[in-house]
Amino acid sequence: MSLYRILSALLTYPEQDLIDALVEIDDALDAYPDAQETLSPLTDYFKQHGLVALQENYVGTFDRSPAHSLHLFEHVHGESRDRGQAMVDLLQEYQRHGFEPDAAELPDHVPLFLEYLSLVEPEQAQALLGDAIHVLAAIGKRLARNDSPYASVFVVLCSLTDVVPLEQTDPPVRDMDEAMETFGPGADGVEPLLKPSLNGTHTVQFYPRAHPSPTGRGAGGEGALYASAAVPPSPQPLSREERGL
Repeated sequence: MSLYRILSALLTYPEQDLIDALVEIDDALDAYPDAQETLSPLTDYFKQHGLVALQENYVGTFDRSPAHSLHLFEHVHGESRDRGQAMVDLLQEYQRHGFEPDAAELPDHVPLFLEYLSLVEPEQAQALLGDAIHVLAAIGKRLARNDSPYASVFVVLCSLTDVVPLEQTDPPVRDMDEAMETFGPGADGVEPLLKPSLNGTHTVQFYPRAHPSPTGRGAGGEGALYASAAVPPSPQPLSREERGL
């Protein structure tokens, strides 16, 4: 089993299927001893708590704390129009390689992104991870400051790339539910953040278009996926139960 797939599973909303698969996950991690040791606080945490407690902690950690949001572009573009285009570009990247993501999740959801990395060639996965590692590392650091066992997943991700994460600046980040209430679906029923552009295929942007990438390749250049993440303000997002998920 791919390590990316394991990390994706560990970052999903806990359901009984995940608890039942912990033995299989442990066995699969035998092939990655360093990652297995790093992830032991999280896997032990799953084993030591009931499902309801795990779900409540997940909601509190990720849904009610925008600083820990698992939506990558929420840390990069806030509610700007660039966010919608970035998600369309990422969705098209998935589809070009035959990956059709679950419609229940936005394309920039970290578990979905990691699942995609498990399916592409290692070189491509390395390139995408290296470009996104800045925002992933920032999320991991915030989780670590709150003593969350989920921080271990991001430590492992940082170990899988030679790219050194850069410090992040402050984008205009607010809650996704607030954006939905503000914009709502269009007249055609399509979520406006995901409306396709009429300008053809774009390079996936993991950094604000107004800022150059640290490699100097610039917005729209090949591999231009630099993420500029930040600690967001503190809105009051809805829980998964309140969202009807």
